[in-house]
Amino acid sequence: MALVNRLQSLSSSFSSTHFRSHRTPSNLQPICSLHYNSSSSSSPFTEKHSVQRYQRDQWVYNHQLQLHDDQTTSSSSSSSCCSVIPDFDSSARENDIALQLPELKKLLLVLKEKRKSERGSGSGRGDFGPGNVFLVGTGPGDPDLLTLKAVKAIQNADLLLYDRLVSNDVLDLVGANAKLLYVGKTAGYHSRTQEEIHELLLSFAEAGANVVRLKGGDPLVFGRGGEEMDFLQQQGIQVKVIPGITAASGIAAELGIPLTHRGVATSVRFLTGHSRKGGTDPLFVAENAADPDTTLVVYMGLSTLPSLAVKLMQHGLPSTTPAVAVERGTTPQQRMVFAELKDLADEISSVALVSPTLIIIGRVVALSSYWPHSVEETSSLVEAK
Repeated sequence: MALVNRLQSLSSSFSSTHFRSHRTPSNLQPICSLHYNSSSSSSPFTEKHSVQRYQRDQWVYNHQLQLHDDQTTSSSSSSSCCSVIPDFDSSARENDIALQLPELKKLLLVLKEKRKSERGSGSGRGDFGPGNVFLVGTGPGDPDLLTLKAVKAIQNADLLLYDRLVSNDVLDLVGANAKLLYVGKTAGYHSRTQEEIHELLLSFAEAGANVVRLKGGDPLVFGRGGEEMDFLQQQGIQVKVIPGITAASGIAAELGIPLTHRGVATSVRFLTGHSRKGGTDPLFVAENAADPDTTLVVYMGLSTLPSLAVKLMQHGLPSTTPAVAVERGTTPQQRMVFAELKDLADEISSVALVSPTLIIIGRVVALSSYWPHSVEETSSLVEAK
């Protein structure tokens, strides 16, 4: 069958690709004195090696889990599928999709049988067409920020492909009979290439599955949702986009920062902190981004902020411009650092903020009740022209 052949060809190409392991730091630095809702340091988001991820994706690792149970039964009084999952060796991780291939093929067959069983005996409709793909934004992390439409799509999915920045609380909404497949990316580790994600979406949509692609924030704001939509539509697959609250809006609202404000900021600009070619030199837009009347929101900009800040100041943005960096915004683990632009990179480094961190630069930051300077200083900042 063409679908199985596609997955087989994918597995051979995936197994020849070397992926580097990524570990989330287990020991974070003390939280900055300017913090919010810092009751726990553990990440609320899905991670490549988290216990939650293995529990949710356990169908993929049944063989490895069985081996682990067999090895530990004789030396342990009890063994549970919900216990801490063993740290599988790196070669297993590098072969991730190849390991999943048998289960993916089984799932394709199950989906086809499901379609047949749903076919009315006298409907005369013949074969059902392909399934739908939903690109669903899950917001910045707080599950209460999900739209009702997103919740319905999540609960009705046959298969969900989810990113690293989809919170574990959101995954708890997934239906009991749905399958989860992790396709997250982080610096130095991509569990899937974008092309592999395209092919996985296509394979299951062609099998008639109701496929949901879960993305943190909004799928069309630095989420590569446009690329996935374009690819699938060219293959004749219907794609429906369910927007999510992007991190800029969710986090700014959480901190009481208006992204635009009369007399303070007449526009807002979203920037990616990533250089397309990698490295620490972020942007080619610093010159026309250095507008005191514009609020800048930088996504994925931790590593490139030092360079960006220097460029912005060189192109005329005052060094005293208020700014804030927010780690894991809208979640109980949120941490934040407020500082003037010239000091922000050093302040971030001193408290060791980690990804995901959003950066907001502009006079509107001083309107937040968390801004550490006095009312008089704030007034002079926001009134300066």
